[in-house]
Amino acid sequence: MSGEEILSSNEEEYDISQPPFGNRNGYNSRIGIYHSLVKLDTKHEIPTKPDLNTAHFVLSQFPQAHLAEAKTAFIDAKTNLSVSYGELRRSTYSLASALFHGLGVRKGDVVFLLSPNSTLYSAICLAVLSVGAILSPANPINTASEIAKQVSDSGAKLAISAPDELHKLVRTGVPTILTSRSSDGSMLSVEELIEGCYNSTELPQVPVAQSETAAILYSSGTTGISKGVVLTHANLISITRLVLWSAEVSGSQDDIFLAFIPMFHIYGLVFFGLGLLCVGITTVLMRKFDFQDMLDAIQKHKVNNIPAVPPVILALVKHSREARCDLSSLRRVGTGAAPLSKEVAQKFRKMFPWIELRQGYGLTESSGGSTFFASDKDAKAHPDSCGKLIPTFFAKVIDTETGKPLPPRKEGELWLKSPTIMKGYLGNLEATSATIDSEGWLRTGDLGYIDDNGFVYIVERIKELIKHNGYQVFKPITVFSFQLQYH
Repeated sequence: MSGEEILSSNEEEYDISQPPFGNRNGYNSRIGIYHSLVKLDTKHEIPTKPDLNTAHFVLSQFPQAHLAEAKTAFIDAKTNLSVSYGELRRSTYSLASALFHGLGVRKGDVVFLLSPNSTLYSAICLAVLSVGAILSPANPINTASEIAKQVSDSGAKLAISAPDELHKLVRTGVPTILTSRSSDGSMLSVEELIEGCYNSTELPQVPVAQSETAAILYSSGTTGISKGVVLTHANLISITRLVLWSAEVSGSQDDIFLAFIPMFHIYGLVFFGLGLLCVGITTVLMRKFDFQDMLDAIQKHKVNNIPAVPPVILALVKHSREARCDLSSLRRVGTGAAPLSKEVAQKFRKMFPWIELRQGYGLTESSGGSTFFASDKDAKAHPDSCGKLIPTFFAKVIDTETGKPLPPRKEGELWLKSPTIMKGYLGNLEATSATIDSEGWLRTGDLGYIDDNGFVYIVERIKELIKHNGYQVFKPITVFSFQLQYH
């Protein structure tokens, strides 16, 4: 089912089954479906134009030309190199032209990206997507054998690698270019391609439909064999629009963000690689996480907002006082990718009473976030919750024994439906059918419930092995494990 079809079916379903006025939890008992309590206004509606691709959409949201040169998109935390929105646009145009006209990258070709966060990362992603190629980012800490498997499984035609990771691609035999110049100048790099086509003023004209594949992201493999999550342009356009919506309703448009979440992961990709660019926000980029470096970056760049993960929250609670850092500029920390304990959240709020702490819930298979706290008041009042369904999302809580939908306060498996839900798993029809039903509902594999006020609670993972058509298969949704080192 395409993103546009899901949008259409959701709108029809919403009109038919709109909960009664005054319903605080969005639950329609007649059909067993929870609705988001927030409906997007006209300004934030998901674009339904069939031939719109992700890169064109994101670039269309950039600041106007006369403002783009003065507005900073990225700052490298280590080198202080900054990139304006104007420079980012030109780099994207130039690289897209070089990939298409120079290297012959074509619609449907898979481009494998192996790199830590950098000021080039978004330009690479946008350039690849703009020519209709398929982006497949990878974790730089993966082993050479893991990299080889992903390259083979995705069918990559070209690889783009950071110089330090190049050795992991040797055994694959896939044509490779570097992100930055090699010390001996023996290999072509993205930097040189951008410089060689820097006068490009438009993107190559490649028709791309929203329903077509945009990216293949791989699960961490913590619940079995790593699988390629296939995301369409409709998926990415929808989630980037929702990032824009969330930034505006939370008053974050003028914030300075810090990015240590890796952009190869859906969390980092939709926030820093794509979504926040639609808001015109400045992001300070860290190539890798280091606790002291994070504190230094917050202080130096007056960071206001950090999308984070629970280990970072815990580290701030345990070590920030001894580090004697100035966190006065920080006003909000979001956390996702894994549950945050109530005890750690309480300690954090006690230590940093001026910083809002908001927890969310999302999956690679849902293109990122599916729940959201609209206010710090709600987050404090419901510390065990991950928020309410964001706009365009529907949910069911399914009894794991009977398969029937459950009302508020009853625990079951959480199912989600939205235009952000993945197309499926690459080359794995069995896993896809075990995860997405015939109506487009995503079985998350998480046990949870929704309370009388519409707040979502994740209790635990359901048993990883399930039976599907008589076969034992791994539950497909994975919990993101984020490796951090504290100094």
